[in-house]
Amino acid sequence: MRFAIFLSVKYLFSRIILALVLSSLPIALLQAAEQKQPEHPPMSFVIVHKSVCKQDCPEWISAEGRITSDTPAQMRKILRKIGNRKLPIVFRSEGGDVNAAYVMGRMIRKAGLESAVGGTRLEGCPPEDLRCAAAIGRNGAAAGSTYSYGAYCVSACPLALAGGTTRVSSQWAYIGVHQITTVYNKMRVSYRIEYKMVNGKKQEVSRKEIGRKVTGQSSSTKLGKKASATLKAYLKEMGVSDDIVDLMMSATPDSMAMVVPTEALRTGLITDMLAYNEWPGMPLCAQDAAADAACYRHPAPKAAVPEPPVKSATVSPSYPAPKTHPMDFLLMYKGNCQEECTQWISADGDIMPDTPAQLEAILKTLGDRKLPVVFQSFGGDKDAAFAMGRMIRAAGLDTSIGRTRLPNCPMQDPRCTASMAKSGPTEGEVFAGGAYCFSSCTIAFMGGTSRLVGRTSALGLSQPASKVTETERGKFIAYFSEMGVSPDTFDTMMITPSFGRGDIYPPQALRLEIIDGVIPYDEEPGLHVCGPNAKESVLCPRKSEAAIVPASASVN
Repeated sequence: MRFAIFLSVKYLFSRIILALVLSSLPIALLQAAEQKQPEHPPMSFVIVHKSVCKQDCPEWISAEGRITSDTPAQMRKILRKIGNRKLPIVFRSEGGDVNAAYVMGRMIRKAGLESAVGGTRLEGCPPEDLRCAAAIGRNGAAAGSTYSYGAYCVSACPLALAGGTTRVSSQWAYIGVHQITTVYNKMRVSYRIEYKMVNGKKQEVSRKEIGRKVTGQSSSTKLGKKASATLKAYLKEMGVSDDIVDLMMSATPDSMAMVVPTEALRTGLITDMLAYNEWPGMPLCAQDAAADAACYRHPAPKAAVPEPPVKSATVSPSYPAPKTHPMDFLLMYKGNCQEECTQWISADGDIMPDTPAQLEAILKTLGDRKLPVVFQSFGGDKDAAFAMGRMIRAAGLDTSIGRTRLPNCPMQDPRCTASMAKSGPTEGEVFAGGAYCFSSCTIAFMGGTSRLVGRTSALGLSQPASKVTETERGKFIAYFSEMGVSPDTFDTMMITPSFGRGDIYPPQALRLEIIDGVIPYDEEPGLHVCGPNAKESVLCPRKSEAAIVPASASVN
């Protein structure tokens, strides 16, 4: 005889059922704290191609939103859609389910895709909804562009990001981690059990679960041995140092530990930083990539004929740069110097080992006059830049960034020899727009007692070409401290490879104390200096006792 009993977890069986439940449960769900915030939509995927493009348009997979247990299935669909194409995947996510992030990372690695941190702006969407549904076609594709500024990949998102064969971010995007929250659900389970009678005794034939109900929930941020081993094994599989675990555990689930770019690079969470003119979704350049290919880390051009050895700078520029010359110094003036005029020292060209000696020569001719030094340079020798910065500080001079243009010079040679004065200062103009000071130039620029840049000028720092030892690091930190610049500037500098510009925009430069202010739109670099016979005015609040610098001051 066989009969069935419907077991709905009555009091008589509750202890037995509870024991069964506790033997197989609780079910641990690893998830980020943000998962508790229902306002974040689940992650969705869009195949996007560059909007300003006619043919062979770059494409990427935009992945934005909260990672849920269903996200890997959605990713699997998009990977089937792209077939064998190796499209980079660009993340902007507040995190979510950790187990799902593990699965996503392994899927990305298996597919051989690159990953990046960035947001996607679809074409035709309003500013308040950059990823509007109306811009996405029926095939799930759209036209658009990516951006770094303000984009983020936090909580569980970096675990998915780690799956990329290469992983990139920029200094304007955010990567953050925190403790993993393990949620335990206590459940009440109901079964349908069939028995049969054998010799007057019941024997169970089958057992089928027919319902379950959550009766309680608890959570813990303690990373158990099993969870810790799983996390570290995953990181090792993806080529990421498990040092990142300590950073994760330092932040509670309702806070966030930001991973600074240097730490992200050191641990392998990212493999490269994007330069100022590169965008998330760009693939890594192939060795034979064309100069105009839409990819990052372009290979250095090969010289057709070996070039003779030349005196080279320690820090070299990285970007397509015009032909330059060793830095020279010109004493400049603009306007009627018998009344009011702007006077400055124009420092233009590459910083070489002998540049400090030339600067010292022109400073000796100035006596006690405090003329600003206006830089335009791609950089050069870092030790020479240290020396120049200290000389400028000792002389009590201000610094700024500007393009000096001499009268009657062609556009391609704004500093032509024919227009340089044979005696006394040279007449000319100075502009903030389009001016630049990169690499070691910024180090020399820091020597100013006051340091100003224009809103349309470019300031940047990049790694030295040679390896930075602990001793070298100490030299940089000591110099920054001496010049009143934040020591965090060193980490900012190390973000950009020696061949990159490493642009530092005014808001960040102000925070790092590299600059003291921004030149207004209606003014130009350099200070207003009054001549010996100048009338008292707004530009000349009091008469100056200083004389116009003699002819010997022009060092070219």
